[in-house]
Amino acid sequence: MMLMNEQNRTSFLSEIARQLGREVRHVPVEGSNPVNQYPQTRLTDKTQDQLCQEFLEFASTQKVTCVLSRPESLIADVIALCERYGSSPVVVSGDQRLKELGITPALKEQFDAYEWDPSNGEDNIHMAEKAKVGLVYAEAGLTESGGVVLFSAPERGRSVSLLPETSVFVLRKSTILPRVAQMAQRLHQMAQAGERMPSCINLIGGPSSTADIELIKVFGVHGPVHAAYVVLEDC
Repeated sequence: MMLMNEQNRTSFLSEIARQLGREVRHVPVEGSNPVNQYPQTRLTDKTQDQLCQEFLEFASTQKVTCVLSRPESLIADVIALCERYGSSPVVVSGDQRLKELGITPALKEQFDAYEWDPSNGEDNIHMAEKAKVGLVYAEAGLTESGGVVLFSAPERGRSVSLLPETSVFVLRKSTILPRVAQMAQRLHQMAQAGERMPSCINLIGGPSSTADIELIKVFGVHGPVHAAYVVLEDC
């Protein structure tokens, strides 16, 4: 195998330029101006109410059960969803925000739910494997895709949303974004501010599904059979 050096590199690039019918370029050509800013501007003209409505409507087409919940009914709505999908065992993320909303203690009282604890190591995964329902807090919703965004952390294990039969996602209405471009902007701002970045970012668009074989769609092959969103009206 011939190693590339300056002489044959020049010859190689010259031949490519000749085939393209132009001179060899040593400086990158400035990119052309985009026709529009559609990737950044799509759906940004919507109000938060409109984003929420479209998010719920599209998610529903992806076999996601959607519940728009008020603060006073949040606990009851979450419990009702858990009962709908098998009651127990229930595993809940160790996310502090779920505790502050009162969800974690309510699930422990109602279903003796297991709370993800990084100090328990692989026991967490074994509990998630056995669970009927896994409940997590989502960082944001994406209107365009009807999906949600999860940030992983030691107390927010990925298995909680991946291994149980049903995944329940709690998110705030105010965090529903037009599309993934706005989430990318948020991550960029976090990095610029020197904030600790999540070890993993999951974009989840409903229950696990595949149509690889004869275009027949099957749910639950690679993950949860059911998915549900509980959107807390906070704006």
